[in-house]
Amino acid sequence: MTPREVFQKLSDGIGSGEWSSLHLLYAEDADVEIPFAPARLQGREEVRQHFAQHAGTVALEPRDLRVYVTDDPEVVVAEWKYAVGGRLLSNIQVLRVRDGLIVATRDYHDHRQLAEILRG
Repeated sequence: MTPREVFQKLSDGIGSGEWSSLHLLYAEDADVEIPFAPARLQGREEVRQHFAQHAGTVALEPRDLRVYVTDDPEVVVAEWKYAVGGRLLSNIQVLRVRDGLIVATRDYHDHRQLAEILRG
């Protein structure tokens, strides 16, 4: 899969609530940086645990998805909004995909706003 296709599969899986298999889109040694959390996930197993924490907790509907191809054939930048709790949350993700698997990402999500929505 191309980097664009991998991101689309990730987005579709989150939007449909299929959290249990999303970690399989990541390489065994993937590096996921979440600067606004702040957090860092190292490896597929930590990614699996992260997604498992969120399974069934919130419905995230991706909207206004744009994926930008870069000069580096392994890297795409995705920009979108999640519809959640009657609000829209802005997101940006920089993905590096090699051999059809995510090897590195920087995920810029507004975790504070999401936490506020979840608290009600």
